[in-house]
Amino acid sequence: MITALAGGVGAARLLRGLVQVVPPADVTAVVNTGDDTELHGLHISPDLDTVTYTLAGRNDDERGWGLAGETWTVMDELERLGGEAWFRLGDRDLATHLYRTDRLSGGATLSQVTADITAAMGVATRLLPMSDDPVRTRLTLADGPEIAFQEYFVRLRHAVAVTSVRFEGAEAAAPAPGVLDAIAGADTVVVCPSNPIVSLGPLLAVPGIADAIADRRRDVVAVSPIVAGAALKGPADRLMAELGHEPTVVGVARLYADLVGTLVVDEADAPLAAAVDACGVQCVVAPTVMHTRREAAALGAVLLDRRAGTTPARAGA
Repeated sequence: MITALAGGVGAARLLRGLVQVVPPADVTAVVNTGDDTELHGLHISPDLDTVTYTLAGRNDDERGWGLAGETWTVMDELERLGGEAWFRLGDRDLATHLYRTDRLSGGATLSQVTADITAAMGVATRLLPMSDDPVRTRLTLADGPEIAFQEYFVRLRHAVAVTSVRFEGAEAAAPAPGVLDAIAGADTVVVCPSNPIVSLGPLLAVPGIADAIADRRRDVVAVSPIVAGAALKGPADRLMAELGHEPTVVGVARLYADLVGTLVVDEADAPLAAAVDACGVQCVVAPTVMHTRREAAALGAVLLDRRAGTTPARAGA
């Protein structure tokens, strides 16, 4: 049984690989909801949707988000009317948000709605929001104002400097039902290659989750989202540097040292393996870039081999 801690695109790709090498029903993904937002009266859960669409085989691989074969009639008309259209919602994608919002307004929890959406899309992997309570990522920009995550990530295209990040509502939030049991009962806990600041940070800020992971530390394996000093997608490297962390696999190891027993880094970072080890985290070197389903499955197999104790700690060892 595998429990994965997941953000958006990078996590979705790794999960797509894992379910090729183990039965999908043996995988549980605890997904970040700090990115959730309310827009046009709709509750939007970007990371949950990205993971769901990917595991359902319905995601748009070219964009990295949303549904394949999407159309944009509603957004185009909204823009003509002068409405806010910077956060693009496809016509088919809107159905997900309409359904979620209607169910939540009727008293259902985010966990219940997520289970129904994944079942309707034929996803056998269990997806759990990190919490049913609202937690929202807020970022303070270098020029002063604090803004919501989606304003930073989408409207400003994460091209502005950040001086601090906080997770509004996290202290009062509780892990969603099943989250702590999934972590405690897993053979391996996988930390997906998601942004450690704004994808995994909100998840770890929910009381009880970080402690549950720390209790399993020797069985926790993370995949670095940083390759050769850069993020493959998104602002993880810049955010780490702006907030005082070294934007390398060594910086990732330091961030995760209290939680993770093993860090898988790409072959490009093999020269830093000893420095990762010096952080108290075992370093495993393997190809981590997942352009194809085959590469994602190969990385998933590396994680399973590591669980069995057969993965070499160094490439070529």
